[in-house]
Amino acid sequence: MAEKTRTPIIIDTDPGVDDTLAILLAIASPELEILAYIVSFGNTDVHAAYNNIYKLYQAIGRHIALHPEDAARFPNFSSTIPPLLAVGPEGPLEGGRHFAQYFHGRDGLSNISERHPDLNVDPGSSSFCNNFQPVKESGVEVALRLLQSRPDRSITYVVLGPMTNLAQLVRQHRQTVVEKIGRVIAMAGALDVPGNTTSVAEFNVFADPCAAKELLVPTDLTSGLPLDRVVLAPLDVTTAHELPFPHYVQKVDPAFTSTVQPSIADGKSPLVHFTSSVFEGTREIMLEWGKDALELHDIVAIWCAMENPPEINPVGGLPGMSTGWAIAERTFDIERTGEITRGMFVTDRREDNTAYAPGANRAEVQAQLDLRQLGHGLLESTAVPARVEVEYPGLQQIRRRGVACLVETPGPRVLLELLTRRVWGIQ
Repeated sequence: MAEKTRTPIIIDTDPGVDDTLAILLAIASPELEILAYIVSFGNTDVHAAYNNIYKLYQAIGRHIALHPEDAARFPNFSSTIPPLLAVGPEGPLEGGRHFAQYFHGRDGLSNISERHPDLNVDPGSSSFCNNFQPVKESGVEVALRLLQSRPDRSITYVVLGPMTNLAQLVRQHRQTVVEKIGRVIAMAGALDVPGNTTSVAEFNVFADPCAAKELLVPTDLTSGLPLDRVVLAPLDVTTAHELPFPHYVQKVDPAFTSTVQPSIADGKSPLVHFTSSVFEGTREIMLEWGKDALELHDIVAIWCAMENPPEINPVGGLPGMSTGWAIAERTFDIERTGEITRGMFVTDRREDNTAYAPGANRAEVQAQLDLRQLGHGLLESTAVPARVEVEYPGLQQIRRRGVACLVETPGPRVLLELLTRRVWGIQ
């Protein structure tokens, strides 16, 4: 029986807490071939984020050194063809930098560099560095080289942070991107739910709304991404996927609590010590917000890449999806400079039959649908006003094609079991 083809991916990331867990899942997934990490500003500054790749690889290397029988569990942790590691953008296309250090800590990993100095690394002397290859090329140069070196439309470009590097790539080499890229899967945006950075904006888009708008809301056919190969994973679908910390305690680390009782390496595998150390601060913040769980936003994007390779034929001008996955075409614009709406997905509800009524909270509406066992359509908006001509033609809404947005996955429980099994080896 022929070996299943692995999907080559470029991971564009700003390694914070959930990015790191997403990368762990990618390293542990035989469906993927990680070609490169392009590290961007975002959850923290680009240099701290870059160092977090070293910390993550060090944890896996230490784990395999003590438990060599687990080496097969991490098919992408290999010195044979190591992924490239490149420094990406230090800031957005325009304006100042915005970080998410309030959630991820100054080091991007809940400040483990201060609380757990045993997890710090010396990038110049670590043996595990053979498992990835740091390069001096820019993120754009690395992505371009990889796209040119592989067959047309075979590579999936996964964006877990701001879309700055991808926007720079398209600005400089759009024709190559259009000809060569297989898929773009991005964790980005909030359509019918509140934002997670402001009341209306998801962080990755908030951090560089100009990049997101250039890529997703092109002004003509000669700009932006080829939208027939783009899938967005917005907060609307990712938020329901969680790693409950009581589950983590029960299945992975019974000693896990919070920063009040920091993780102790003795008696734990190095990988469990690493993840527990990272999760300590996150748990405290999430409890302040009334939830004892880590939301798996970036992990959903990696999962989507695993199960939906570029070779799936498109359907109706949108990317084709595997069984259990569903997308909907959504039409929106992106606010770049609003005083209180920077990064907002402004959905055009006049022609969007997937939108809920104005002012409705998607999560609340969905709960009512589930209670009544009703289909989606009965709670859609009927309050659509007639269009009014505006005085200045420049203010008219340009008719645009929509973007494929993920609306259904095989389910939060499926992802939780997959994550627990692959990252920590627990059935």
